[in-house]
Amino acid sequence: MFNRRQIIASAGAAAGFAMLGGTQSLAETVSLGFENGDRQLVTYPGKRPLLGLSARPPQLETPFAVFNESLLTPNDAFFVRYHLADIPTEIDPETFRLAVGGKVETSLSLSLSDLKSQFDTVDLVAVHQCSGNSRGFTMPRVAGGQAGNGLMGNARWTGVSLKSVLEKAGVQDGAIEVAFDGLDGPVLVETPDFTKALELEHALDGEVMLAWAMNGEDLPWLNGFPLRLVVPGHYGTYWVKHLNQITVRDTALDSFWMAKAYRIPANTCACIEPGTIAAHTLPIARFNVRSFITNVVNGAKVAANAPLALRGIAFDGGYGVSDVSLSADGGQTWNRAKLGEDLGKYSFREWTIALPVGAGDVALMVRATNRIGQSQPLDALWNPSGYMRNVVETTHVTAA
Repeated sequence: MFNRRQIIASAGAAAGFAMLGGTQSLAETVSLGFENGDRQLVTYPGKRPLLGLSARPPQLETPFAVFNESLLTPNDAFFVRYHLADIPTEIDPETFRLAVGGKVETSLSLSLSDLKSQFDTVDLVAVHQCSGNSRGFTMPRVAGGQAGNGLMGNARWTGVSLKSVLEKAGVQDGAIEVAFDGLDGPVLVETPDFTKALELEHALDGEVMLAWAMNGEDLPWLNGFPLRLVVPGHYGTYWVKHLNQITVRDTALDSFWMAKAYRIPANTCACIEPGTIAAHTLPIARFNVRSFITNVVNGAKVAANAPLALRGIAFDGGYGVSDVSLSADGGQTWNRAKLGEDLGKYSFREWTIALPVGAGDVALMVRATNRIGQSQPLDALWNPSGYMRNVVETTHVTAA
């Protein structure tokens, strides 16, 4: 396991890190339970063995059993998702600067020390989830990384509010949005740089963060060291890693990653019929409601005619989970679970239940509802990019 200073200090380590694929160690093959192939566990600097989806750029999925360890996902098990393969391999935290400019009264160049000393430090527990989490279960299949359910994690983020930084710079009249760029870049010049933007009102909501720590430690290198954007309740496409540039704009950012990528059908379900094309689209934004059983796997054998101890997690885009219910009879009847500790409206919420099960093949279904009444559909809805899956998840067990 490499720490950042070792990577910075050692040219050999930096070269190995740059290869990325060369730092992998194939451990074993893991079935994710769908028809789109198995995945191998691979190791990267700072990470325990994770499920490898791709090497350049690295896409690493958290094995689902990790979500039994803690309500906060361990840093070394947290998923990794890059869009571009030119990843920084050397960053000196002493000379790193964050530039803030554009439609501001005063342009800023802030060091990590400046961020930690000139602004109030804030902490927030929030789920980070890739837009394509669970894409591998989409049927009919769609293009993109065929992930299982592990492109998500829950962490305590520490940093400063974006609002406080923008207020120090002074936002000028006429500004409408804020754009973000990081130190990772494209290998080929014709590949568009990964840039994202938030509407000004959202950027100034006091919850969007510039985070330098995760679960009480410096950000892992592959999760954005030394600084990243945290956009609570919103999909990971906005959570720019290795953040080094913020630009306040008076026009909409017309980047590929805003104008063409990460867009969803402009309707309440973000869905269309397979094989059709959405008439109108809009940028993906807030999570929908999700819930999972974490302590029993598909295909497990359990005791029949006895209460089955189940636990799991649920979350949504920031309204807060109000109810989790389970069914062992195909959704005919539902039993309410007990909700665990509340770490905040953006966090995983643990739930537990002792659910009676009969004998034979049993389909365990879990469904969450949030505080504004949003819930999960019984049948999977089809999104042309495999985004925003939130169907009621079913775990099949044999009770004997």
